[in-house]
Amino acid sequence: MGEAERGVIAAGHPLTADAGARVLREGGNAVDAAVAAILTSFVAEPLLTGLGAGGHMLVAGADTEVTLLDFFVAAPGAPWEGPQGQVYAELLPIDVSFGDADQVFHVGPASCGAYGAPAGVCEAARRWGTMPLAELAAPAAALAREGVELNGGQAYVAQILTGLLTSTPEIAALWAPDGQVLREGEVLRNPELADALELLAGEGPDPFYRGQVAEAVGEWLGHRGGLLSTADLASYRAVPRRPLRIRYRDREILTNPSPAAGGTLIAYSLALLDRGPGPPPLEQLVAAMAAAQAERTPEFLEGLQEEDFSDRFLARRLGSTTHISVLDAEGRACSATCTNGEGSGVVVPGTGLHLNNVMGEEDLNPLGFHRHRPRQRMPSMMAPTVVMRDGEVELVLGSAGSNRIRSALLQTILGVVDRGLGAAAAIGAPRVHFENGVLFAEPEIELEGLPEDLQIVRFGSRNLFFGGVQAVLRRGGELEGAGDPRRGGVAVRA
Repeated sequence: MGEAERGVIAAGHPLTADAGARVLREGGNAVDAAVAAILTSFVAEPLLTGLGAGGHMLVAGADTEVTLLDFFVAAPGAPWEGPQGQVYAELLPIDVSFGDADQVFHVGPASCGAYGAPAGVCEAARRWGTMPLAELAAPAAALAREGVELNGGQAYVAQILTGLLTSTPEIAALWAPDGQVLREGEVLRNPELADALELLAGEGPDPFYRGQVAEAVGEWLGHRGGLLSTADLASYRAVPRRPLRIRYRDREILTNPSPAAGGTLIAYSLALLDRGPGPPPLEQLVAAMAAAQAERTPEFLEGLQEEDFSDRFLARRLGSTTHISVLDAEGRACSATCTNGEGSGVVVPGTGLHLNNVMGEEDLNPLGFHRHRPRQRMPSMMAPTVVMRDGEVELVLGSAGSNRIRSALLQTILGVVDRGLGAAAAIGAPRVHFENGVLFAEPEIELEGLPEDLQIVRFGSRNLFFGGVQAVLRRGGELEGAGDPRRGGVAVRA
């Protein structure tokens, strides 16, 4: 890709990327473009994100103070504050098959945490935006009202989430109006989401946390055994944080700090690999992944809530599920990851919200469900990341993919930094992921030299299981963007 006049955006859906590119062409900066893309992703990628979701945004470059905006999901307070004897709904298990591996997700009213997307979008626009939020939201609202034709990637996600999309009458009315889940080429319309986007653009986040939307959410969940209350929503705020910084080779890596978990574990793996020459062989990569996995102890998860935990964690040991990446012409980077989990199946009538199921995600609750303190930020694996070289942004990236986020981003960074690959080649390269003593591997990975007792699950093709990295790379004065083919990602230059 040649030099871009206004910048490049990479995202998980063509409509999402086009929305951001259009804003760049109209003179908006990287954050304006990311906000427009995020709002459009709520419409074009509604099974992965939405107004009922949460996320993180990292902004760096062009003399901008480097900031990580945390608007991830917070634990509800109902189990600790509700009346004695209160009965809460059971989590509903949903089996999801990725073809060569299966995963169980838990949904239903008790899986919903305090959403952060409305607060995060508005705070990002207030802090760094140059265009009115109404201008950024209007195309997304129109798209929700007109409807979006499902492409292959979104149809595949709908297929594997059939159990979720038929779990309540409200979500089935959207996704299976004739009794069968929508397929590729069919149109999803959501006029209530359009109304909600227009409400957000006109009145900001307040209706979603202290007004009519919050009241509707609290009442709907309260009658169905949900844990999330109007008090939890009223207390929610987007929080700016100081990003975690670590050196790797001659680069500086900026990523998501605690209370998120993913950035800390990526930084730990990179620091271990930095002790040897690059590119690291597979056995060293797997060993670093295993070391990071072993650190997810109860003490680690509890420590994430402490101030500056990431820095102290690394110092003690080392001595010292949508993503949007944007890089604009001024060198400003915006890396934003949002997730609805898989969604809870709870669609609150009249609000446009499909609430998250973060409280039912095993990846984020490894010690058991409903054990987090009230209103505590959940320990996300999401890790929007920027790689700096000689004081300038070189690479902007992030990924979807639950626990696989950290391994997907780690291998993409190694591809660019150690192997000199371009963005598309680094993202497209086959991946591995280590978890709970099992190595998952895509085709073409040479597995020689690994321990003989290592359990290996080899996939027959590239798969969404291994994440969905979206990245923009600056090299030699030129910008290259790439979306992950595993989930239909694209890049658009402006």
